[in-house]
Amino acid sequence: MGARVEELTIDELARRSGMTVRNIRAHQSRGLLPAPDVRGRTGFYGPRHETRIGLIRELQADGFKLEAISRLLDSAGGSSEEVLRFTRAVKAPFEDEQPQIVSAAELADRWNAGDSAPRLLRKAEKLGILRPLPDGNFEELSPRLGQASAELGALGIPAETALEVAAQLRRHSEAVAKSFVSLFIDQIWKPFKDQGSPETDLPAVREALERLRPLASDALLAMFQLVMTEAVEERMGREVERIEKREGSRRRR
Repeated sequence: MGARVEELTIDELARRSGMTVRNIRAHQSRGLLPAPDVRGRTGFYGPRHETRIGLIRELQADGFKLEAISRLLDSAGGSSEEVLRFTRAVKAPFEDEQPQIVSAAELADRWNAGDSAPRLLRKAEKLGILRPLPDGNFEELSPRLGQASAELGALGIPAETALEVAAQLRRHSEAVAKSFVSLFIDQIWKPFKDQGSPETDLPAVREALERLRPLASDALLAMFQLVMTEAVEERMGREVERIEKREGSRRRR
């Protein structure tokens, strides 16, 4: 025989979950919690109720309102596990890097900034490249970008110029990101909502969101490589033509 599932009264569930009896009853009335098993005049709760309360708290901490949580649960047929998968897919960062901690001195040295370091640090913060920490250090959100800035500095390109390029890249990246988000909303999410958010479709919507992540990155990189090749060929072609014309003019003299 399997182990007996622990049963809790509403008072015991409240103590274990840290939630008031009143809030538990309010969640039940909204349909957020399954009804207890009633024997005699006593309702008994179990692990599924504890799991659901934990899910509600996690979603509320992430900014979801109770109405939105209720709709998500309805869309998932009441499955806490599927709702968790979906919301974690929504919240999952697109980047695959681990941030690193750097000091202001390290950054100033990398940028060869001197007295301009405070101004450059503020600019990098505004661009979302750095996040200030209470101890005076910084969280570098993309070490790859940090390495790129160091390489540009080694080529003799000033940090000010590199940050200007980063600002342009951010503007273009924001436009690309909005295009992919709109694609997901218009082609996947809205049809799902228009059909009444059928519970059988929520896993497919989550899978589409998860697949969009590598697709967006791969498509952006592939298109950038094509455009970069064209841009280099066009610009350097003009520069070579200028050199050839200048050399031809010198030979005719």
